[in-house]
Amino acid sequence: MLRRVSDWLDERTAYRALLEHALAEPVSGGARWAYVFGSVLAFLLGLQALTGILLATYYSPSTTDAWAAVAYIEDQVTLGWLIRGLHSAGASAMVIVLGLHILQTAIWGAYRRPRELTWIVGVMMLGLVLGFALTGYLLPWDQKGYWATQVATGLVGAMPLVGPSLQALLQGGSGYGNLTLTRFFTLHVFVLPGSLVLLTVIHVALMRKNGVTPSWRLSEAELKRRSQPFWPEQLTRDLVAMGVVLGLMMAYVMARHGAELEAPADPTSAYDARPEWYFLPLFELLKLFPGAAEVPAALGAPLLVFATLLALPFLDKKPERSPLKRLPYVGAVLAIFVGAMGLGVRASVKDARSESYQAQRERSHKEALRARELAKLGVPPVGGVTVFENDPDFVARKLFAAQCAGCHQLGGAGELQAPALDGWAGREYIAGLLRNAEDDRFFGKTPIRGMKPVTGTPEELRSLVEYVYSLGGAGDVDAKLRDAGVKLFEDRDCSQCHEVDGTSAWLGGPNLGGWGSEERLREFLKDPGDPRFFHKKNKMPRFGDKLSESEIASLARLLRGERGGH
Repeated sequence: MLRRVSDWLDERTAYRALLEHALAEPVSGGARWAYVFGSVLAFLLGLQALTGILLATYYSPSTTDAWAAVAYIEDQVTLGWLIRGLHSAGASAMVIVLGLHILQTAIWGAYRRPRELTWIVGVMMLGLVLGFALTGYLLPWDQKGYWATQVATGLVGAMPLVGPSLQALLQGGSGYGNLTLTRFFTLHVFVLPGSLVLLTVIHVALMRKNGVTPSWRLSEAELKRRSQPFWPEQLTRDLVAMGVVLGLMMAYVMARHGAELEAPADPTSAYDARPEWYFLPLFELLKLFPGAAEVPAALGAPLLVFATLLALPFLDKKPERSPLKRLPYVGAVLAIFVGAMGLGVRASVKDARSESYQAQRERSHKEALRARELAKLGVPPVGGVTVFENDPDFVARKLFAAQCAGCHQLGGAGELQAPALDGWAGREYIAGLLRNAEDDRFFGKTPIRGMKPVTGTPEELRSLVEYVYSLGGAGDVDAKLRDAGVKLFEDRDCSQCHEVDGTSAWLGGPNLGGWGSEERLREFLKDPGDPRFFHKKNKMPRFGDKLSESEIASLARLLRGERGGH
């Protein structure tokens, strides 16, 4: 029966002849592992199409629904995290494999006659793959995608003459919104895939016409003698390579449990954006050309790279096939790859060593986890950051941004006109304040003056810090150090300015009794000019007249949670 069905199909489609034509393609010089990259790319393109279609069944390209849809895919759709993870990892895999393919074919001289068009189409495909990556990471409408794409479209807008018009075309207007997202979605799902499939068909047709680029190590006679059909040797190698790539992608995705999804895009936030790894070299290059030179570098570097690759078929016309005889041209391609890798590594190392950036990454990670947990309970119809509205901490941070950030810094945001509040009641913070209370981090920009730096041995300073730390209501106090600090507090005449009972009035400094407790924070926020606090030196507004009891309590809980220690 199978034979009859096969014959019936062949009579109507001639599929056997087509299959034989595909599998019997001669491979000059025989099968090689160097030839697997093209087939792996075709496999990855198919995988991207499949996973992209599955993601599109749940995705909604609107600013109100996009983030919630992606969070739903990641956390609630069966294996949604795996599908999205494979799609994200597939984008990186395509860039890597395409880069290796271009490098290998450049070394072998695949851009030379009669394969010039095959090479040019391949370089154009590289541009489309990077276009996929650029348009793809805006679609989740999360913090990273939103801010990184803002940078990219800003550079486009800085182009002379046509820049502003191109930026407006991409954004759908003067700012980011629904039209921006739908246009990037259209590019990512319709325009770029259609263009890439067309170029892939042309590329494969040209490759079939001219054959693979043979090894320079073999003579024409040896190439002909060792020639083999595509099946079974080369196809087996291709299938093994596809399996290895898929296995590595699966391991990577399972280790990370899907792809990264940050908190919903918040246009009002201060976010230090970084692009995906394959755009990091350009990001790092821009730092080497600050000011007016940034835009020419941002636009000129990619143009120079693509111009160099496209010019190779017309520059290298030497008859020698060996890469050693074509060093200027092969060297140019190698220089591009080595330079890009060097810039990417440099950017990664600098970020890894940056305490401020790593602190922001930690905050962003916590914010993303919280947003996804809240999304499981439902996202309000307005979407986006409203997912946080049921989170008291979010309400408090909005209050802080509106009422406090004009003077205080917290979480990397705000102005430093009054004490910074990150880790504000922790041991490290207290130690810094005792050493120099008039530093800008503490009271340096306020009228609070006159506290002398505390001196002494490291052990004495630790003891005094521990006592002050305990007065704030901390629960992890070292009793021995605290008791030693009590004596030092008296010996250093700290009690001449500071009471510790929580009720007595100003002696020249605030009362330190329970100074870090939530109850004390509520009282302080209501009236920081109270005699127990900063009294006549106070310049901070009374919030008891501006905010409700619940809002003050919310701010107090936020500040209590931000204190150092426990």
